[in-house]
Amino acid sequence: MRNAPESAPTTWRKSTYSGGSGGDCLEVNDAHPTHIPVRDSKAPHGPTLAFRRQAWAAFVENLKAG
Repeated sequence: MRNAPESAPTTWRKSTYSGGSGGDCLEVNDAHPTHIPVRDSKAPHGPTLAFRRQAWAAFVENLKAG
């Protein structure tokens, strides 16, 4: 995990794992070729984290497994 690269595209979507009440919203950017940038939707101009695609896929699989 590292800070998102400056050249990351700015197409964000709300994660399907975000809370339904609107308070816990994680946004992800699937358009970057090598990393998945992640940010808090309540702070769109705040910091972002970038995960390698393989690490993000493993994280999502673990969420699905409970």
